[in-house]
Amino acid sequence: MADRDTLLKMLDLARWAPSGDNTQPWRFEIVSESHIAIHGHDTRDWCVYDFRGYASHIAHGALLETLRIAASDAGLIATWALRDGTTDVAPIYDVTLEPSADIAPDPLLAFVESRAVQRRPMQTTPLTGEQKAALKHAVGDDFELSFFESGQMKRRVAKLLWDSAYLRLTCPEAYEVHKRVIEWGARFSDDKIPEEAVGVDAATAKLMRWVMQSWARVAFFNKYLAGTIAPRIQLDVLPALRCAAHILITPKSTPAGFLDYVRAGQSMQRLWLTTASLGLHLQPEMTPVIFRWYAQNGAPITADRSMDAASARLAGRFDVLAGRGTDDPFVFFCRVGTGANPVSRSLRIALRTLLRSD
Repeated sequence: MADRDTLLKMLDLARWAPSGDNTQPWRFEIVSESHIAIHGHDTRDWCVYDFRGYASHIAHGALLETLRIAASDAGLIATWALRDGTTDVAPIYDVTLEPSADIAPDPLLAFVESRAVQRRPMQTTPLTGEQKAALKHAVGDDFELSFFESGQMKRRVAKLLWDSAYLRLTCPEAYEVHKRVIEWGARFSDDKIPEEAVGVDAATAKLMRWVMQSWARVAFFNKYLAGTIAPRIQLDVLPALRCAAHILITPKSTPAGFLDYVRAGQSMQRLWLTTASLGLHLQPEMTPVIFRWYAQNGAPITADRSMDAASARLAGRFDVLAGRGTDDPFVFFCRVGTGANPVSRSLRIALRTLLRSD
C-alpha cells in the first residue's frame, strides 16, 4: 500500500493533465492508502465548448490516465470505476491502487509535466513512418488515427479552421468564455490561458484585450473593421499550414455514454505524451469537432439560427475532408510538429486547493 506522501506525489503529477481552457474540472480525495476518489465536474453551464460535458469528460480521462502513469512510478497499478449513483454532471471516479512487483515506471512519465500546448507555427518536417506507428500504437486498439499531412490537405484544414474561427469569434456565448479564460498581461497562469500563450503577436493581443472588454465592442469591430481577420490568420491559418500533420482520433465504436468520452480522454493523453516523447509539439484543434457535436445532435449553439446552419455546413465539410459519414464519431483533432518550446504556458492549481477536506 502507499503512504500519504506517496499519494500526494502521485496527485501532484496527475494534476498536470490537460483540460479545455485549463479549467481543471476535478477535485481529489484521499480515501485510504489504496483508494483515491476523483470528483469530476463539467463546465457546460457556462462554456459553449463543453457540449453535454464531453470536453470535460475527455479531460477526466486524461487525468485518470496520468494518475495511472504516476502510480506506476510507485510500483502501483491504478484502476478506476465510476461510483454507483453518480452521473455525467458530477461523476466520482474511484481509483484503486494495488502494489505489483512486476510494474515498471511508464516510459511516458518523464513527459507529464513538460507536455504543453504550442499554438504558434511549427516546422513542416514530415512525420516519419516510425513516428506515425508510435502514435497509432499510443491510442490503443479501440481508436483509429487519420493523418492529414499533404500540402493540399493542410490547406483544406486551414480553410475549415478559418471558417470555424469566424463562428467562434462572432458567437456571443463564445465571447463570454474567451473573456473568462484568458489572463491578460500574463506569461503563466494557474487556472487560465495566459495572454502570451494565446498565439497572437503583441499588437493583436493589446487590441484584443481592449476590444474584449464588452460584446458591443467585439460586435462593432467584427462588423465594420474586419475584427476577425488578424486573429484567424494568426491563430488558425498560419498554424494549420505550418505543422507536420493534423491528426484526428476516431473511436471504432460509436460512444454509448459519457464514459466512452472518458476513455477517449485516456487515449488522447497517451497520444499527447507520446508526441512529446518523440520531440514533437501538439495543439488541439477542437472547435470543428465541438461544432460538429452540436450539428450531429441538432442542438443550438446560440440564439442566432444562421450560426447553427453555418455550423451544420461546417460539419459536412469536415466529414468530406476526413472521408467519414455524418454519424461517424470524432473525439479529438489536433496538429503536431517540431519547433521551439513555448515560452508561455498554463500552469496548474496548487494541489492543496484541489484536495477535498471532507
